Amino acid sequence: MPPSIAQPDHVLHKSDDKTSLSLQVLLFLVGMVALWTLLCSISHRAPDLDGMEELVWASSLELGYLKHPPVPSWFMYGLTQIFGRPVWLTFFAGQLFSALALWFIWLLGCEFTSPRKAFIAMLFVSTSIYFSLRGTIYNHNTVQLWSIVAATWLFYRALRHQKASSWLWLGAISAIATMTKYSAFIQFAAFFCFMLRQGSLKDPRTLKGLGLALIAFLVVAAPHVYWLSLHAFGPLRYADNSLVTSGYLDSLKHILDFSLDQLARLSPMLIIWLAWWHGNRKVAKAAGNGAISNKDSYASELSKWDRSFLLWVGLTPFISTVVISGLLGTRLQASWATTFFVLYGFYTLWWMYGNEQSNLRRIIILAASLHILMAVGYALARGPLAWYSGRETRSMFPGPDIAAEMEKIWQEHVPQVPLRLVASDTWMGGNIAVNSGPDVQVFINGRYDESPWLNPESALDCGVLTVYSRLTKGEPDPVLKQLADQGTWRGVTNLPWSSAKSPKIDLNWTIIPPGPNCKASQ
Repeated sequence: MPPSIAQPDHVLHKSDDKTSLSLQVLLFLVGMVALWTLLCSISHRAPDLDGMEELVWASSLELGYLKHPPVPSWFMYGLTQIFGRPVWLTFFAGQLFSALALWFIWLLGCEFTSPRKAFIAMLFVSTSIYFSLRGTIYNHNTVQLWSIVAATWLFYRALRHQKASSWLWLGAISAIATMTKYSAFIQFAAFFCFMLRQGSLKDPRTLKGLGLALIAFLVVAAPHVYWLSLHAFGPLRYADNSLVTSGYLDSLKHILDFSLDQLARLSPMLIIWLAWWHGNRKVAKAAGNGAISNKDSYASELSKWDRSFLLWVGLTPFISTVVISGLLGTRLQASWATTFFVLYGFYTLWWMYGNEQSNLRRIIILAASLHILMAVGYALARGPLAWYSGRETRSMFPGPDIAAEMEKIWQEHVPQVPLRLVASDTWMGGNIAVNSGPDVQVFINGRYDESPWLNPESALDCGVLTVYSRLTKGEPDPVLKQLADQGTWRGVTNLPWSSAKSPKIDLNWTIIPPGPNCKASQ
């Protein structure tokens, strides 16, 4: 048995502390979800583009979609069955999965340090842009947060305790992470590097556990793999195409921009630490040199194995991505690093010391205050300021107004049949559909491969409204334009984007009337 299995005394005797603290952790997370959801709901007239895409894709449960694996759309499908398709749902869903990830971060921390220190680390990382501001964006990156952290927690427990249940759950959750976004394999590579570093692969129990994890992974992922084989591995080809650059110089520029973006997105954590450090200095100065008797860092209490786990599993995703991108000359996008920094809150343990309870109290106040400042600032920038400046922001997109205008036009020409199908790009069609009622579906770009919820044999039986805007999307997809040319009635309607200063949105619409097989007109 490796020496790392032995746990420090402060870890072995913390069950009561953990139970009493769990309610505080839960209350903070509930407050975070409520804060960001409420302010975004008030300030936004439309969700982000990715959130709208998920609302549209949630029209049906599929084993895969043209661009991405299916898990985020499955979750959104379940939520829409309960709440419908209100704009606020995407903000709530994004923050819900952000909070779930933070809960697993706390559980992981409780494995190797005290619940208070784990809470402190969780509070730090909660302020990073990926868990706060971008946590309101419901997309594959945000939804993957919880499964990556849960897999990391299970990986820790599996290696520590060598229980079959942990290995099986690790395989199942890892499959869910992969079916959320294929970048999950970057985290799995970090697991592998750590096992190599620790010599874990020499332990027969670890090899047996990996076999169990692999079986669970394959069982859960098999339906999606089968779907991929039937659809020419479309999402994988989409992911591969997104990496293409114009050459190595372009790739190096991407790496530089990518790295600077990450520093900016992690900067709220530094603000919290600096505020804590400054406060400590003031307290020490006021009380004299003996104010803090123990200045040993919290990390000094961690075992060598645990410190190695945090460093290897936490740092490998970012470092390996940058190195491989530089070697291959690929493109990098800032949001792809959403899950790379989930353990970075624990690195503050190297730079913190003193009484846990007083430090926790101060960090809670600092983190909550920063969340409030960021949420209010974001709401003001995306709401009133965007409106009065007339900027073309998606947050101010007049989805309800456009939907009402298109409904009016449809009823003028087809009064006997309700509008049920809108052919458009995902953004425009989604804004019309979600504001027109639960039964209105989007025919994305007039393409059935992008709209698997439609039956090609009957989709157009009750007619279709086609809409496109050159201001918002540029030239329409050729297939959509071809469908629009078949319309019986057509026209152009212009609506302001937001205030009087904003540009006019050109709504080029046509209507293909219902056919004889439309049951709604019978």
